Amino acid sequence: MPPALTSLAAAAPSTPLGPFVDSAVAWSTWVTLMGLVGLIALALLSAGPAAVRTAPSALPAVTARLALAAAVAGVLALPAVLTDLAHHASAGGGYDYTAAWNSLYDGSNAGRLSGIEVTFALVAAALVAPLAARPVAAGRARTWLLSAGLVAGSVALGSTKFPTKTPADWGRTGFETLIWMLHLLGGGVWLGGLAGLLLLAAPGAIPAAERRAFWSTAIRRFSLGATGCVAAITLSGLFLYWEHVDGLTQLVTTMYGRVLGVKILIFGGLLLLGMFNQFWLHPRIDAARDEGDQRPLVTVLLRRFPLVVAVEVLLGMALLFVAPFLHGSARNQAYQAQVAEQSATAVPAKKLPKLAPKQVGTDTWVWGTAETVAVVVLMGGGYRLSGRLAGRRTAAVTSAPLPN
Repeated sequence: MPPALTSLAAAAPSTPLGPFVDSAVAWSTWVTLMGLVGLIALALLSAGPAAVRTAPSALPAVTARLALAAAVAGVLALPAVLTDLAHHASAGGGYDYTAAWNSLYDGSNAGRLSGIEVTFALVAAALVAPLAARPVAAGRARTWLLSAGLVAGSVALGSTKFPTKTPADWGRTGFETLIWMLHLLGGGVWLGGLAGLLLLAAPGAIPAAERRAFWSTAIRRFSLGATGCVAAITLSGLFLYWEHVDGLTQLVTTMYGRVLGVKILIFGGLLLLGMFNQFWLHPRIDAARDEGDQRPLVTVLLRRFPLVVAVEVLLGMALLFVAPFLHGSARNQAYQAQVAEQSATAVPAKKLPKLAPKQVGTDTWVWGTAETVAVVVLMGGGYRLSGRLAGRRTAAVTSAPLPN
């Protein structure tokens, strides 16, 4: 139970949104690290296998384009991370790059994690960079380099949320870290993959004669991975909501809640566009393989699909920009506001009381299990439904009589 409100004295709490530049600096780190993971995952798990199956001659170009973009993202992660560290190291709000550089592997847990973040991002970039050359991309080393690069990039991204202090409760901290890994890796594979699809939609990667078969297969494979990513983001997001928010009213009465509400709205927009792709556009792309010249696939791909993906990428970048504005907890902000209203004298804001973390009980596990089952069933059912829609449309096209 919280301490008695009448025994506390505090000034009205201030929960500012935070400086714009702080979010911009953090945004650059998230974009580079998530882009690194998503681009490699797309080349390894979706676009590459689709090219092997439907357009073998395009495999080197597809791999080279994605590998080059991933290598650039990995290299850019270095100045992005250092700028973030330099901004926090400067006492005057500027950028102390010397202090930032010296903080890497300085013996503290935070320094080791920052060093791992930078090191593994560069290792991932170094592993996939040779694949930017098409002869290497067409060779046997392709799968091994992409796999190793994906592991290194995932470590770099995951290290941003590893605990910097020895936890008092290993079980809870371990579970929270796992939740963050699902959130970050799911977002990276999904949003970075969308950026990769947009790159492949640009001219030059896929020969015109093989576009239909390639895109039908590549989009279907990516859709399967994206469905899993959305499930992971949704489940981890529900846990984080439970941990930091007490009731829907806090979404509008606290700064944390309002920022989270904006993030939820953007995520909802991404889901709506994903549903449009899954249930309307993708089935038509699948069916277009068998339509011949009656309705060229280029009409769908070059006018609708890239436009929708571009909007999704922009929304994803906006989502990553909003996320760093989430500070503290809606629970604590609401509690501190209540304390301030009933206090007679003012105390420094840093001394305002905080609620203890929520305790996990039987009802938590029951609700968590039910939510997990519901999300998995919904995502799996949606994917299967879109496949059936594609099959029906293809069957309708192939059985239709040819024009005279």
